[in-house]
Amino acid sequence: MKFATKSRPAPVLPGVIGTVRVDRRTRALLSRLREGDLALIDHVDLDRGTAQTLVDSGVTAVLNATAMISGRYPNLGPQVLADAGVQMIDQLGPEAFSLIRDGAAVRVLDGQVHLADDVVVTGREVGAEQIAEQLEDARAGLGHQLASFTHNSSEFLRREQDLLLHGEGVPRPATVLADRPVVVVVPGYEHAAELKSVRAFIAEQRPVLIGVDRGADALAEAGFTADVVVLSASSSEDEIPSPAVLRAAKDVIVRVDRGAPRVVTERFERLGIQPLRLETSATTEDAALIVADAGHASVIIGVGMHATLAEFLDRQRAGLASTYLTRLKVGPRLVDATAVPTLYSGRVRPRHLAVVLVAGLLALVAAIGTTPVGQEWGDSLLHGSGDLIDYLQGKLS
Repeated sequence: MKFATKSRPAPVLPGVIGTVRVDRRTRALLSRLREGDLALIDHVDLDRGTAQTLVDSGVTAVLNATAMISGRYPNLGPQVLADAGVQMIDQLGPEAFSLIRDGAAVRVLDGQVHLADDVVVTGREVGAEQIAEQLEDARAGLGHQLASFTHNSSEFLRREQDLLLHGEGVPRPATVLADRPVVVVVPGYEHAAELKSVRAFIAEQRPVLIGVDRGADALAEAGFTADVVVLSASSSEDEIPSPAVLRAAKDVIVRVDRGAPRVVTERFERLGIQPLRLETSATTEDAALIVADAGHASVIIGVGMHATLAEFLDRQRAGLASTYLTRLKVGPRLVDATAVPTLYSGRVRPRHLAVVLVAGLLALVAAIGTTPVGQEWGDSLLHGSGDLIDYLQGKLS
């Protein structure tokens, strides 16, 4: 006689377990991540913006084929992951991409990546203590990086001096920018919170809204419509705004490399859009600032942009010279969105004036009431009110 046996639950293995998503191109991977996934990337010096996107996607671990912090400069991305409790393993090596397939179920423990019962690749576990030590070492080498940056800035200015200094080649959008405030929205770190902080300014001042890449989608999600969209011809489909947002904009400006053929903008023309071209090696974000400055905007509010040294270096390194020189050019007009709530308290409205008027009248009456004349007026007013009440009662009886 056979007795039914009760199956035992499988033992819970230690470590982080989940589905791994694999792509050497970090930006292409971000759109495919789901809650609970692990991300395998090849991203040296992980920047803060990318790290925040990884956190927002809900990943439980980030596996990096190269170094999270190379020591060239103190990048901010690993700290963002650490603060969110995301486990990190770096220096897995390029072989990780041939050993781990996209969609595989993996387990991560003590710097090792397991497939089933086998350890397929080993790296370095990165924690808060390691991050602090590496960032301190990276700060010591900043002098060399800044010296190299100075040389790159000179080269960029030599190539782009006509554009930066004289505005040559900047397209003229149909949207009027002259003497109007402009808000430029970039899909950067905490851009949604910064956009929320300037809602009152946008509602009352009606500025020109410029969306940079997916920043135009951020404006749409906040209930606004971008007047101008600035994007790059080389951007992937995941980096450009939705077709509906592009069609709703009055102007679409495409940043292209100098000498690029007309074919690079054809994919936008197929959407029924006739984009304006801006030939430059500047970044898309800087191209938007150049357009606003060349249009003689009264003030430029930057959303998603940051200006500290650490944040500046944490940006895409190929665009450092572009960003530095563009900021110098538009400096008198550019204001960071984080400063707007402090500098701008809102427009004075009729109800505000009414409250001030009533308060002033009450204060005046109170002041007069303390004088002999005021007391005499008060007594006369009370006596007259009593006579009026007696008269009305007599009429009604």
